[in-house]
Amino acid sequence: METIVRKQFQLWPKQKKWRIVVSVILAFIFILLLASTFLFWFIQRSEPQIEGTLTIDGLKGEVVVYRDSSGVPHIEAQNQDDLFLAQGFVTAQDRIFQMDLSRRQASGMLSEVVGKQALDRDKFFRTLGLRRAAEKSYEVYSPEAKQALASYAKGVNLFIEQAKKDKKLPIEFTILGYEPSSWSEIDSLTIGKYMAFDLGGHWEGQAFRHYLLENFPQDKALELFPGYPKDGARVLQAINETDIDISKSFANAVIPNEWNGSNNWVVSGEKSESGFPLLADDPHLGLATPAIWYETHLKSPEINVSGVIFAGIPAIILGRNEHISWGVTNVGPDVQDLYIEKRNPENRQEFLNNDKWEKAEVVSEKIKIKGEETIDYEVLITRHGPIVSEFAHYGEAESALSMRWTALDPSTELEAVLMFSKAGNWEEFKEALTYFHTPAQNFVFADQDGTIAYRANGLIPIRKKGDSMVPVPGWTDEYEWEGFIPWEELPTIVNPEEGFISTANNKVVQDDYPYHITHTWAQPYRAQRIRDVLNSKEKLTVEDMQNLQFDHANLQAEEFVPIFLNELKKGKLREMDEVAITELESWDFLDSTDAAGPMIFHFWMEEISNLMFLEEIPKEMMKLFDGRAQVVDELLRDAINGNPGIWITEKGGLQNVLEKSLQNAVDRASKLQGENPSNWQWGQLHAVQFTHPLSSVTPLNYLFNAGKPLPMRGSRITVGAAGWDSETGEVEHGASWRSVVDMENPLQSYNVVGPGQSGHVTSDWYKNQMNDWVTGKYHVTSMNGEYKEEAFKLVLQPMNKE
Repeated sequence: METIVRKQFQLWPKQKKWRIVVSVILAFIFILLLASTFLFWFIQRSEPQIEGTLTIDGLKGEVVVYRDSSGVPHIEAQNQDDLFLAQGFVTAQDRIFQMDLSRRQASGMLSEVVGKQALDRDKFFRTLGLRRAAEKSYEVYSPEAKQALASYAKGVNLFIEQAKKDKKLPIEFTILGYEPSSWSEIDSLTIGKYMAFDLGGHWEGQAFRHYLLENFPQDKALELFPGYPKDGARVLQAINETDIDISKSFANAVIPNEWNGSNNWVVSGEKSESGFPLLADDPHLGLATPAIWYETHLKSPEINVSGVIFAGIPAIILGRNEHISWGVTNVGPDVQDLYIEKRNPENRQEFLNNDKWEKAEVVSEKIKIKGEETIDYEVLITRHGPIVSEFAHYGEAESALSMRWTALDPSTELEAVLMFSKAGNWEEFKEALTYFHTPAQNFVFADQDGTIAYRANGLIPIRKKGDSMVPVPGWTDEYEWEGFIPWEELPTIVNPEEGFISTANNKVVQDDYPYHITHTWAQPYRAQRIRDVLNSKEKLTVEDMQNLQFDHANLQAEEFVPIFLNELKKGKLREMDEVAITELESWDFLDSTDAAGPMIFHFWMEEISNLMFLEEIPKEMMKLFDGRAQVVDELLRDAINGNPGIWITEKGGLQNVLEKSLQNAVDRASKLQGENPSNWQWGQLHAVQFTHPLSSVTPLNYLFNAGKPLPMRGSRITVGAAGWDSETGEVEHGASWRSVVDMENPLQSYNVVGPGQSGHVTSDWYKNQMNDWVTGKYHVTSMNGEYKEEAFKLVLQPMNKE
């Protein structure tokens, strides 16, 4: 039959054949356009209503929502309950899929919608029990805070109900084949607990050092420690006597990004051009679409506050009101301890406590899995906390690791956040901080009266013995916590003579501070660069603050490159390596997009680390190596000073390590950008796209990742933070929120949210701030009503309005 048709077609006149071909092509194009139009319509129909009037059940009075040109909602309500109800409704309009995914991740409920590939992740978070901790926390909140949570949840649910009814849920729900369930107060608090997890507490470092002691000679293992553990002999002996397989226990653990942190600083009026304090804040977290932050302005008779919050939580956590402004960075204290628990060989649910077997609490969890049967999962909770070493397997080991963590106790951060909005001075703000327990944060503060202040705030444990270096014996009382650093003794600075206060996750206390905070401070380069710039001028401006937030000077390269190059003069290099060195010699130590130097240097530093460790330490264990960059820096400094340690000596000494790692770095770069180092450009590799959670599945990346990746300056250790995936070069970490406030006029601030406000792919605000984020530009967010002139206006009116 096919042959007959082909012969008949060949007999037709050419003109007729051409007409048929054209008709087929046109028909195909028409069908494609029709399908594209339908797809666009189907996706766009979920965009929220932002103009006109909506009737909302549960409102006491009318609420007006103005969305300005940057997509920032300005919510004006006649009372606080309506304000938070409207905030929940409006946030859900823009971010409901993100909100649902966030609560599922934190609660260990992802498998229900994405399938079995998320099962280990779900088990991990069910084991930690962030949701259980949120439920305990809810019980200790004040009636006002509970009411705020309830109002917010009601607003979210009103949106969900409306979207389901009108069949206007975002396209992501259709793709995954489910609808969001009702929102609850516990959902909001669970997301808050997840942020405490994401900002860490260094448990993975304890597990890693346990692994080192299991697998390497003690002197070699200790070289990768930030110091020798207190009570070392006994603790090390306890570790050596355990039968816990760390590589098996934590290979699938979820580890927060080690670069999670922030910059913030505050400048006094005496040092500013306006004569009023300047405050700058840019927290560093994962970069994605939608942004982790949601910018909002909230106004009622009780509140007038603007800033950002995590989608799914009421109020404003970072921002300003009419009188004050504040920002945070992560302190990063040791607030997580692993305890070695001895198990009863006759009963796996019992653990030794001072010579007696004590039954652990057993929590039965049911984990739903898309397309498969629900599984039963058991969590054991000792007196210290959950057994975390068995979430990925049920072993027969006689020992296990439990985790004690401040965030698993009841805490009241939302109480503090609500009080921030109403504080009018430092004393009132400091009083609010008494309710902020976890994660511990470096707060900087400024008010219109001229006060600038700093405080490292949160619950930081005091230990009877040990200092959170390694897991400790859990079968005695010797290593228990005995309270927390007294609130009045937490590091605090008010109106320093220097005229500014700055933090960048660096060490914030002197050596004589009487309490242990952490072993793992961030590398000092961002902190030093901030200080250098703030000291460089007598009077500073808003523009100076913005430029500093985007600064890309690389002080690590400035420290090491001259020393490395001098060391290499002793050896003989390949021709291509010599060309690479020429590029480094002329490099200005700025991580610019069009320079070769940044790529050569960053690859070189990574290859130094890889050369020393990857042959001996499995990749899945390297992700537990907390403070790896700092350890490598110290190993290099020691070797430079004539004291090479075991890891460098075994690799042939410093010169050999530098030569071989440079070769590896150059080979790696040449595969990506050709064999001429003079043509290499950092920005060709180091680029940002703000990827969507579903974009890992082709062809969804074409739908959700609008546009090409944009070249991005900076790096992990520059003030303008831009961390990247070492394998792909994708910039995936940095300051998705940058904000600068001049207290001369706190009713406005200069901000950017990368990549934009909306979670709807067809929205004008989906990635409208992406170019601004990459080029260091800002928009102005006002609280004085100026936004009303050109804003979209939506009126939310109560159901019973006549």
